[in-house]
Amino acid sequence: MSSWSWKASLAGAAIVAATAYALAQMPAGHEGMHGQMSPGGQQQMTPPQNGMPGQQGTSGPMGQHPMMMGRQMGSAGQPTMAGQDAFGTIAEVVQILEADPATDWSKVNIGALREHLIDMNEVTLRALATERALDNGVEIAVTGEGRTREAIKRMLPAHAQELTQELAQIGWTIQTEDLPNGVKLVVTSNDPQQAIKLKALGFLGIMVQGTHHQIHHLMMAKGELANH
Repeated sequence: MSSWSWKASLAGAAIVAATAYALAQMPAGHEGMHGQMSPGGQQQMTPPQNGMPGQQGTSGPMGQHPMMMGRQMGSAGQPTMAGQDAFGTIAEVVQILEADPATDWSKVNIGALREHLIDMNEVTLRALATERALDNGVEIAVTGEGRTREAIKRMLPAHAQELTQELAQIGWTIQTEDLPNGVKLVVTSNDPQQAIKLKALGFLGIMVQGTHHQIHHLMMAKGELANH
């Protein structure tokens, strides 16, 4: 092979390698471009007509991909989550009070609602609930120390009284007994199926029954109800 032919072969191989490297470095999203040869023998890249390869009608305005458009729209939106349950509950109640022209701001007591929400947090997350199955229901000793014990003694008797009135129609009987470090709940029913349900629900399952609690939050904030 002559020196000229050898050099031409090297040059051709270099062009092929450079072209392959350039194609490999192209961003994802260009792999679906169609190659066409120009009259001069150079390859021209023509984007697909329907957006991304294998998709129909996915191009957005000015050729934007829907995923990119979604990110842009999301970044321009406003978050809606309060970030903390008690904070969100108080925010909701304040909005209700502000929207009500009859609100008497001289009686409003958001601090009382905050204290009640602290009690709820202590009872829900920190109290110890020791359950004992009965033939016709369940007995639950709810105990704690310090702030948790105070929350139990404030909240459970009043809550049990409300539940007794609200759930009487389904045959539940709820009784409370004071304990040195908490409160004992005894929840029973003469209906065997309800008794089975009570054992399955346990402490928190029973506590979340009824719909009075949200109303009480608003009444507390209005200054119409003591903290319990």
